[in-house]
Amino acid sequence: MSIAQNKKAFHDFFIEEKYEAGIALEGWEVKSIRAGRVQLKEAYVIIRSGELFLIGCHISPLPTASTHINPDPVRTRKLLLHSEEISKLIGKVERAGFTLVPLDMHYVRGRIKLEIGLAKGKKQHDKRESEKDRDWQREKQRLIRNK
Repeated sequence: MSIAQNKKAFHDFFIEEKYEAGIALEGWEVKSIRAGRVQLKEAYVIIRSGELFLIGCHISPLPTASTHINPDPVRTRKLLLHSEEISKLIGKVERAGFTLVPLDMHYVRGRIKLEIGLAKGKKQHDKRESEKDRDWQREKQRLIRNK
């Protein structure tokens, strides 16, 4: 079941591969995510000292958040992946010019997971071309439906 999606990522990037990662969260963040108060629009993933971190993901704290903590809505969160997957991603990002973008936050057996994509940036003409293709597919479906 999807919690939040980053639709802008599919517009701005060619997604080559997808990986599912766990997220190291605090208690108030889990409660806020379960309430649907999360936004992935401007988030991105970086590699720092052999670990993956999610930056820019906005999780709004609930008004009932505990009084003895000071919630930071856009703090850097660690992503949890197997070491082989991390080393493969590091190689592709550093050599091939790929970037890592968060695509979808969802539940897997009660746990909150983040789907990240290994992506290559689209140029402006690529974006126009994909938009034309999408419009043509929509028009084609409309024509088939009317017959």
